[in-house]
Amino acid sequence: MKSFSIRWARPIAVIAALAVVSSCGLPQVGPNKRQIYAGSVQKEGDAFIVAVNDRVTRATAVTPALGFSQSFLNASQLGSDTIRAGDVLGITIYENVDDPLLGVEGAPATLLEEVQVDGAGFIFIPYAGRIKAAGNTPDAIRRIITTKLGEQTPDPQVEVRRAAGDGSTVSLIGSIGAQGVYPIERPTRTLSAMLARAGGVTIQPEIAQITVVRGNARDKIWFQDLYRNPGLDIALRGGDQILVEEDTRSFTALGATGGQAQVPFETQNLSLLEGIAQVGGLNAGTADPTGVFIFRNEPVEIASQVLGRNDLQGTQRMVYVIDLTRPNGMFMARDFVIRDRDTLYVTEAPFTQWSKVISAITGTAGSASSLSSLASSG
Repeated sequence: MKSFSIRWARPIAVIAALAVVSSCGLPQVGPNKRQIYAGSVQKEGDAFIVAVNDRVTRATAVTPALGFSQSFLNASQLGSDTIRAGDVLGITIYENVDDPLLGVEGAPATLLEEVQVDGAGFIFIPYAGRIKAAGNTPDAIRRIITTKLGEQTPDPQVEVRRAAGDGSTVSLIGSIGAQGVYPIERPTRTLSAMLARAGGVTIQPEIAQITVVRGNARDKIWFQDLYRNPGLDIALRGGDQILVEEDTRSFTALGATGGQAQVPFETQNLSLLEGIAQVGGLNAGTADPTGVFIFRNEPVEIASQVLGRNDLQGTQRMVYVIDLTRPNGMFMARDFVIRDRDTLYVTEAPFTQWSKVISAITGTAGSASSLSSLASSG
């Protein structure tokens, strides 16, 4: 009787294992292709599942448009000698008399250092009065002072120097060599020159973005575009704020990939093929190359173009699928553009689930065999 029970223990264990597997399911890294397609609009789901082709690639190839508005581009360079409110002037006055009007007897000259231009654009010079400085050059101010003092002292000689003041400075912050406030001088009247003056950018140039804030206006460009297109090298204005920061876009990689993580963009335009490469490629042991999916909330304008419909309203849930094993699959992946907040998901190959079934069965049967051996020995 005991041998009979032992003989039937293994088949019973296998049947029990199959029952457990079928009832409880198997562990998965995520949904398989069948489960994803079950959520399509065609099957009463809420997502449109679209196979990627050349037309879809063109319709979805939307990248963030960065650039300066015409108000920035059309601004001419400031004259390097033009005085503005807040600037600081240094003034030296020479008088050709023994008893000078401004200075001390016997002194060759009178020094007026750090004469600041007030908010209204004026400076005050003793015996010359209040003089309009903003909008004038140092030479023009020199002539004005000479004329006014000439009425009270014979043949005065005046020297006017412009120093850096808060009326013609810009502030640079972010990923820059040396953050700070810098004067607009003759060599640094343009954006690229000012960036160089501050030590250049300290992050990867391919993902560096430059934002310029001027009053209520705010525009942004790619750092690389600044040097590719000289027309973007705008003239600066006093009070400009320049921010250098890293591109904040990212996508999420899940499923049978080399790594599952939130992945930052490493280039301005990122293709699906490059995105897969960034996470270590497909998992050679588990990935199904026929099931590469991109999950995205697509603006209605693009979704309508992709689907060829005009009855859509609001943002649409789109699932783009690429079969890398097709003759043009790699080309499609190379041309399809990943966008900010996309989710890249690669399904597991069917054999992976079968391997899990076999492993579950053999593992359970092995446990049952061990129990049978213990029973027989007892």
